Amino acid sequence: MTDPTPSAALPAAEDAPAPDQARPRSRAWLDASGAARVHPVARRAFEQALDDGWADPRRLSTEGRRARALLDAAREAVAAAVGARTEEVHVAPSHTAALHAAVLGTAAGRRRAGTRAVASAVERAAVLHAAEHAGLELARVPVARTGAVDEDAFATALDDGPAALAALQHANGEVGTLQPTAAVHETTSRGGVPLLVDGGASVGHVEIGPAWDLLALDPRDWGSVPGAGVLVVRRGVRWRPVTPEDEDRFFPGGPSVPAAFAAAASLEAVLTDRAEADRRRRALVDLVRARVAAEVPDVEVVGDPDHRLPHVVTFSCLYVDGEALVTELDRAGFAVGSGSACTSSSLEPSHVLAAMGVLTHGNVRLALDREATADDVDRFLAVLPGAVARVRAMLGAQAL
Repeated sequence: MTDPTPSAALPAAEDAPAPDQARPRSRAWLDASGAARVHPVARRAFEQALDDGWADPRRLSTEGRRARALLDAAREAVAAAVGARTEEVHVAPSHTAALHAAVLGTAAGRRRAGTRAVASAVERAAVLHAAEHAGLELARVPVARTGAVDEDAFATALDDGPAALAALQHANGEVGTLQPTAAVHETTSRGGVPLLVDGGASVGHVEIGPAWDLLALDPRDWGSVPGAGVLVVRRGVRWRPVTPEDEDRFFPGGPSVPAAFAAAASLEAVLTDRAEADRRRRALVDLVRARVAAEVPDVEVVGDPDHRLPHVVTFSCLYVDGEALVTELDRAGFAVGSGSACTSSSLEPSHVLAAMGVLTHGNVRLALDREATADDVDRFLAVLPGAVARVRAMLGAQAL
């Protein structure tokens, strides 16, 4: 079966573009961090599961057993992709729900082992807030200017007192920097502290590896439909539910079978052509990094230039308001991110950039999904210098 035609581009913004701008030929979606366009395989799998797996998978009827078979197949496929047992894979309502359950459940299960959590200063807000909500004393480990955590500082923080949990993202979804999860996992394993790895920005794009005890995944980031997240908990991790008793200990009420099936099917699809997608998008990101630094005055391109995700690039512009720049680029036909990847709707200064010690305002984040093209990137780079100049002019900063 051939892939269906991708969804049409979003309609152009109603506001008229600046006089010196041409009306864009189409919208360019360059904000795929946690929200990639739906993969054709995900769409087909979701529709199939709506027909075959609509029933409650906990029922004993033929329809219920059919839904259960689809759910089990989805969990098995995800387990194979990340190197886990099927029974260790749990389908959540969302990535945020998976992170919350990982932190809260581990804190409850290991309440006698420690009352502290050790996490990098650039973890998602969902992890940091969940640790505080669980009443854990939170030690935030500093990062280098590239965004990579300091391994020695992480080990020192673990030695400061008994810990219930350690958390380290596999890669930072805001700046793209990969983290030393293997080295940190060796340290946490020696101390008997389970390591939660947030793979939400990585899985589907780069190899995740076996260095984790709990693993959270975000199917929307690799192009699945909304309605499913994934939490994988290794056998032996002490975890206890913090919700009222339910047949599903991890996520009461049970998962969406169609969303789970779509997540697994699309994950298999993106892993099949991951090498080619890596090559193509890494080249586009390299182009953005080079041309932005050369063509936009007073700009800082952040994140590790080499040890990074293939599809994410972030830069910050001096004398520019981030919200104004995002709006200006949106008027020109380009959807981009700004602020923290996990709290971008607020457009508040990014705690990630602040922890890195880099410029925090005038921030733009590009995350390229499978449909992003070289033409999209070329047109964006052609428009960007003018957009930055106009925003600076509006703020009276053009002569600074």
